[in-house]
Amino acid sequence: MDSFSLKIQELLFLIVLLLCISSRVMLALSPDGQALVNFRTSIPGSDGVLEQWRPEDSDPCGWKGVQCDPKSKRVTSLSLPYHRLSGSISPDIGKLDQLQFLFLHDNNFYGTIPPALGNCTKLKSLFLQGNYLSGSIPDELGNLPELEHLDLSSNSLSGSIPPSLGKLNNLGSFNVSTNFLVGQIPSDGRITNFGNDSFLGNRNLCGKQISQNCNTGGPSVPGSPVSAQNQSKNGRLLISASATVGALLLVALMCFWGCFLYKRLGKNERKSLGFDVCPGASIVMFHGDLPYSSKDIIKKLETLDEEHIIGSGGFGTVYKLAMEDGNVFALKRIIKINEGFDRFFERELEILGSIKHRYLVNLRGYCNSPTSKLLIYDFLSGGSLDEVLHERSEQLDWGARLTVIMGAAKGLAYLHHDCSPRVIHRDIKSSNILLDGNFEARVSDFGLAKLLGDEESHITTIVAGTFGYLAPEYMQSGRATEKTDVYSFGVLVLEIISGKRPTDASYIEKGFNIVGWLNYLASENRRMEIVDPLCERVQTESLDSLLSVATQCVASSPDERPTMHRVVQILESEVMTPCPSDFYDSD
Repeated sequence: MDSFSLKIQELLFLIVLLLCISSRVMLALSPDGQALVNFRTSIPGSDGVLEQWRPEDSDPCGWKGVQCDPKSKRVTSLSLPYHRLSGSISPDIGKLDQLQFLFLHDNNFYGTIPPALGNCTKLKSLFLQGNYLSGSIPDELGNLPELEHLDLSSNSLSGSIPPSLGKLNNLGSFNVSTNFLVGQIPSDGRITNFGNDSFLGNRNLCGKQISQNCNTGGPSVPGSPVSAQNQSKNGRLLISASATVGALLLVALMCFWGCFLYKRLGKNERKSLGFDVCPGASIVMFHGDLPYSSKDIIKKLETLDEEHIIGSGGFGTVYKLAMEDGNVFALKRIIKINEGFDRFFERELEILGSIKHRYLVNLRGYCNSPTSKLLIYDFLSGGSLDEVLHERSEQLDWGARLTVIMGAAKGLAYLHHDCSPRVIHRDIKSSNILLDGNFEARVSDFGLAKLLGDEESHITTIVAGTFGYLAPEYMQSGRATEKTDVYSFGVLVLEIISGKRPTDASYIEKGFNIVGWLNYLASENRRMEIVDPLCERVQTESLDSLLSVATQCVASSPDERPTMHRVVQILESEVMTPCPSDFYDSD
């Protein structure tokens, strides 16, 4: 009897054990859920949105940003934009074979786009713009037959656009702007339907979509008639090449001799500004800021030539103008664009001439000539911040860098909050921050981007390679706001801290720009590594506060960025030695 009772107990125990095991199996996370858990594991940084993704759930359908088919419980949508997600995109995302919508844009993802996304054959929308993704565009994206919307803009992607994307017959919108893509844009399939706006900001793309011819001299196929003809011409080509080399050497010798004679005999025949300052020229002064007669100024302008050039940029050539009494000014020459240029330009210059502040470069007046505008500014002996950081041997210590940042912040804050009308700069960068002899900063070129036209200025800035300063939404829409200036200021702060340009080769090699590098170091708890190793007397406390300000300024979402007024308050209270603000001192 006892043995029978023992067997009954053992049997009951086995039944209970089997029930426990089966219940655990029933409650085990679905394969889609496990793929998302692996996706979360590869993301070390976020705003906390992924914390409630619980592996003990039976499916991920109740998780933030996840939507499922109500019957099959398969994941159909993953939407997590603007959540500061930092890390790589796990290839496990390719296991979501019923996924239709993937929205991961405007985060801080780095690394490559996983080729496994090509397994998500139900995908209709793929938005990865506004991250720091690098590497090439996977050829496997051409395996998504239902894809309707593809946006990979504002990343650091390189290589060519894969021809396989031409097979996406349902593609209705496509954008790869502001990357580092090169080569010919595919000339067949749906890609041919998209115009220049889909490819802006890639320096070395070509194709009919952007009206840029490609030099496609492909290799000949061995055994073809063309190849046979080429082989028969090798001897003649060798002779021609030798003759060409000889001719080039002769031309080089003649050029050398011509330059020598020019330097010896032709010094007085340099091209001057005299052709601009003709009898039709006139001087306009703002508030008596130029204590000279128009005749004296024009006389000096006529003597300027290439020897007096001290800089050039997207808005024109800059000359050094020294008056007889020893006062020095900077003269910016801007070529007239069209017939309606004069009236619009003069009205806007009147506004800019009325703006005066301690931390802005003062516009004294201008010379109105038939062919150009000659703007007369204060001359600052310290040159531009770009020159000091990247071209000179002198080094700025920590205190000097904080002084520069503070001056630039106050100048920009004045433009945003204390001017009437308010001014959006649109082109904040180190070459537009000028320094006096004490390394105090002045913001220059404010208002010129608007004067020269929104469209022209926007495209010119990207082509010139300064898009490292531009906010993601500005590069996509072309619409500038105060918050796009704030983003550029945040990039400027990082440039001053690191001593490196926003698109320095050391970042690009890792697939980042300076903002992506900061976010990566922050996720690794290594933010100190962004500091210029040559910068002396760095204060850890002020560095932490300054990096916090910069991080807020370069937030992906404009709404998360502070105003410049708030930036000045933070800098004064947490970074600099507390002192009364002269923010509203228009001096």
